[in-house]
Amino acid sequence: MKAVVITEHGAKPEVAEVATPQPGAGEVLVKVQASSINGFDTAVAAGYTAGLMEHRYPLVLGKDFAGTVEAVGAGVTRFAAGDKVFGVVTKAFLGDGGFGEFVTVPEDIGIAKLPEGVDIAVAGAVGLAGTAAVDALDAVKPQAGETVLISGATGGVGAIAVQYAVAAGARVIATAKPGEESEFVRGLGAHEVVDHTGDLSAQVRATYPAGVDVVLHLAGDSAALVLLLTEQGRVASTRGPVDHPASTAVMATPTADTLGKLADDLAAGRLSVPVERTYRLDEVSAAFDDFAAGTLGKISITVA
Repeated sequence: MKAVVITEHGAKPEVAEVATPQPGAGEVLVKVQASSINGFDTAVAAGYTAGLMEHRYPLVLGKDFAGTVEAVGAGVTRFAAGDKVFGVVTKAFLGDGGFGEFVTVPEDIGIAKLPEGVDIAVAGAVGLAGTAAVDALDAVKPQAGETVLISGATGGVGAIAVQYAVAAGARVIATAKPGEESEFVRGLGAHEVVDHTGDLSAQVRATYPAGVDVVLHLAGDSAALVLLLTEQGRVASTRGPVDHPASTAVMATPTADTLGKLADDLAAGRLSVPVERTYRLDEVSAAFDDFAAGTLGKISITVA
């Protein structure tokens, strides 16, 4: 099959022909139609995960996937050939990924059925970012009327987190530069926008002198952000541990329940996943460059 791979540590991602995977016991073989770029993918490609997880080369990149079940391994009961599915490749090693024509994934985590009417490109872009947003908000549980500062609101995780925080009844303050970025987050429901290139503290304190109830740290300086919390404030970070007594470091865990929630909300129109641009597999190198330069929402990869 055709896939985007790295052949060794530090190698540049390239399109290559690799063996088509076969589902083992408890695994599902998915014919991939769409995927997307996440920060984790760029970290793997840059070699930042070396030593942290086992790498099996040639390593197919891509955490997200959406497509159709091609076959199932022994013991699989939740899925059958022909099912439309989406999710996140979640294995104990790096090697199998969504930037290939086929991928095998375990039945018990990282895969869910895709409801009718959900665009395949959107499904291929929601898995990891959506899970991270849901898990981050679950960690801090914003209540109706509370203030939530989302730092990194214009990215894939942030765009979804803004919508869910607003749906919870919170007052959302999103970080974004003036102009297109500000219009983007306001379009997602953000009540206020603060410019992260300016004096963030002064902007927030001008309206909320006592501070905010919740911080979602998806980007920026966590040390500066936690200073904007009220005495009872709490923070969730997808960027690692934060020095604050009421902090949670979030590791996105794409359970069936979380993916099911995302799927249901997409199908019902309660959630949108902004896809800024779409690339083919042979354009992934350019897609990585654009991702690194900064995007609004998600970058989608069309596989088939």
